[in-house]
Amino acid sequence: MRIFKFGGASVKDADGIKNVFSVLQKVGHEDTLLVISAMGKTTNALELVIKNYFDKSPELHSSLQDVKKYHYQILLDLFDDEEHDVYYAVNGHFADLEYFLRSNKSPNYNFVYDQVVSFGEIISTTIVSHYFNHAGFKNNWIDVRNFIKTDNNYRDASVDWERTQQFISKGVKKKALNITQGFLGSDDNNFTTTLGREGSDYTAAIFAYCLNAESVTIWKDVPGVMNADPRYFENAILLNQISYREAIELAFYGATVIHPKTLQPLQKKEIPLFVKSFINPLLPGTSVSKGKDLDPQTPCFIIKREQLLLSLSSIDFSFIMEENISEIFALFHQHKIKVSLIQNSAISFSVCIEDKFGNFNELKTILSKKFKVAYNENVSLYTIRHFNKESAEIVEKDKTVLLKQISRETMQVVTKE
Repeated sequence: MRIFKFGGASVKDADGIKNVFSVLQKVGHEDTLLVISAMGKTTNALELVIKNYFDKSPELHSSLQDVKKYHYQILLDLFDDEEHDVYYAVNGHFADLEYFLRSNKSPNYNFVYDQVVSFGEIISTTIVSHYFNHAGFKNNWIDVRNFIKTDNNYRDASVDWERTQQFISKGVKKKALNITQGFLGSDDNNFTTTLGREGSDYTAAIFAYCLNAESVTIWKDVPGVMNADPRYFENAILLNQISYREAIELAFYGATVIHPKTLQPLQKKEIPLFVKSFINPLLPGTSVSKGKDLDPQTPCFIIKREQLLLSLSSIDFSFIMEENISEIFALFHQHKIKVSLIQNSAISFSVCIEDKFGNFNELKTILSKKFKVAYNENVSLYTIRHFNKESAEIVEKDKTVLLKQISRETMQVVTKE
């Protein structure tokens, strides 16, 4: 079985859904499982619904209506018959969402987040499944929450691999076209969980691992994995081949084409991963598999924006030793702060961090009781794998360098622009 993952950009409108159908016509659709994300920017729109819900804002109704209008327009563009079953199915999903918003009693933001944003994937796959049936590709729509089982760490759940393996092995139809959702799972109480933002790639890898899949293909609006983000770097080039190890390194440092958790289950079973263009599906794209680290061998640039550079020093000029550092990292963990770079001296400790969940101000208050705290907001972290003099000059040009760290293969620079 092959696993195909299509992200939100590929199904953002009716033309996008028709193009996905065209891709499958060209590359085949039998014995294939599609993992599909929410349409376009639906997750962002549902995040606004959640914000208005917690703020008790009068804009809650209109923000929800915007989500409904967006999806109903896609339905109108795809189906001539307004009595088609898909309308009843989508109406039912929106009714379920509205019922949850009326009846929920939990004040837990992360819990509510997972229950609400999940409707983006559920509705998206419902529409795609019905359209494919309508256009001649009979398919099996499955609810991923019945297959991927997790803990209850809402918004960043961990997979229960043993139970997930059992459900997937028994429940996925072989030799058929299956359609399911990315990003989602469920806990022991059957409440919806999510695997972290961009977790649809991970979903594809989970199914591939449990099904011993032939391959995983991530379909993007780019020709494959580039050595740099073309939005920020001129003359970015396509990487034809990347080894599992190198791809994991790139993902660890923040490369956004492949989700960091996606690669390890694929590497364990040596399942090849392809990143291809849904615009030009017959092009070879990028292969991630055993083999050379990189083809071609070239510096790879990764940029993470909107980072914080935090510097801590002792109030009494004592040394910052293992005991202090372990305490600091425990606080990072408690506040879900991602650490991207570390540098320390005898009396100071600097880290480049990502405040993904908006907890930095609370953390800063706690740290200020024991340390002098200084920080720079909105800094950029550049990472260059396989750097050379020319690539370093490109990154540092016209920028204020706040911190630099160099190892044999990798150079990292924190800058203020």
